[in-house]
Amino acid sequence: MKTKLQALVIDDETQITALIAAILSSEGWTVSEAHTAAEAIEKLEQQAWSLVFCDVVLGGPDGYSVLRKFTEIQPNARFVLMTGQGSAAGALDATSTGAYDYLLKPFSIDDILKISVDLKRQWKSRKVSQPVDQKSTGYVSDLPLIGTSPKFVECLKLVGRVSGTNLPVLITGESGTGKEVVARAIHHRSKRAMQRFITVNCGAIPTELIESELFGHAKGSFTGADRERMGLWEEATGGTLFLDEITETNPLFQVKLLRALQEGEIRRVGSNRNIKVDVRVIAASNRDIEAEVEKGNFRQDLMYRLNAVTIELPPLRERQEDIPLLAEHFVEKVASPGNHSPTFTVEALETMQSYDWPGNIRQLENAVLHAVSLSDASIGPEHLPSRIQFGGDGVASVGNSADPATSSPAKWLPLAEMEKRYVAEVLAHSGGNKQAASRILNIDRKTLARIIGRKSSEDEPIS
Repeated sequence: MKTKLQALVIDDETQITALIAAILSSEGWTVSEAHTAAEAIEKLEQQAWSLVFCDVVLGGPDGYSVLRKFTEIQPNARFVLMTGQGSAAGALDATSTGAYDYLLKPFSIDDILKISVDLKRQWKSRKVSQPVDQKSTGYVSDLPLIGTSPKFVECLKLVGRVSGTNLPVLITGESGTGKEVVARAIHHRSKRAMQRFITVNCGAIPTELIESELFGHAKGSFTGADRERMGLWEEATGGTLFLDEITETNPLFQVKLLRALQEGEIRRVGSNRNIKVDVRVIAASNRDIEAEVEKGNFRQDLMYRLNAVTIELPPLRERQEDIPLLAEHFVEKVASPGNHSPTFTVEALETMQSYDWPGNIRQLENAVLHAVSLSDASIGPEHLPSRIQFGGDGVASVGNSADPATSSPAKWLPLAEMEKRYVAEVLAHSGGNKQAASRILNIDRKTLARIIGRKSSEDEPIS
């Protein structure tokens, strides 16, 4: 036991290494320290380590480089990355590359103690498994997973851990939380990454067509089937099939879906021949799948088959600290090439962070598109959709009180300001297309441009 309790702490800040070393030493670990990547790799070649704490930023090769080297040479070592600039994408990259954990600074003494206790228990029971040996080409994430909130970071840690397996995964979360983005993240970090990722929106395919769409059909199996056709399940062989809104399927089709998952084979509609397929299935739903089972809308055995691992995505209202990061990402995405992107004022960011976002990230993206289309150098609260400005539908808040006699005139808006906000809503509806907005409003492009360019009433001089 004593020979296994060897720990290495790597950080260019000596006070950090000293603190972690003191905590681990009190727990019975023999601890060594390193302050550069080169020094760490040299120590790697000198002896075997059970536990490694490593900072991401080391002033040269980063912690991910050290991690890849360790997983290549000492795959049994448990590796913990530490960072003061953490992100959900970083957590995904860390755990999918083989890290045991990903700690955000400042962490607590309890965080270190928990890792120590857990690993000592695992060593004692001889149940330590080897980390996934996946080599990546660098830390810069290739996936649009934006966020640093603790809930999202924990979620992406799980994504990283399941990516290297072949287990079916069930992703749950409200509409617009990014379920397909996470499904793609799992695929791109898996051994199937070079094969196809096929998405099927189960709620968008008519019930009578979904079996043929997924499993294919034989020639003459129904009217219009003039040739044999391969289904999407078969096309995904070797890769990943993403079944979005899986709870929208009917129980009859769910029986055939269950058989395909259990047996690893499908049968085309109208055929009597089974076809072997090698497909990893990731399913998603914005409904409570257990509640659907209780209602009799979804088969319990299929639920158990699909949710070998369940990943629950938090809604945007529980990730308020991620809203500015996401908003800036969407600005960069829609801004014109070669031009400086507009920036958000403090008031605009506060307005967005105080809103509940029932449509989640998808709604935020649309709101940013709306704001960019109305702004120039900076985006203020007045450029956001009225629903977001006023935290609801925006109707009562613009002076249309049910009882005008009791309304405060100070809350009433000038007609020009209301006109501008209405035009902004139409622009959002048309996806920022000014020509389409002009047709809806029955005005010419010059008039539309004049209304868009009009300053907010708060900025207009008092006459």
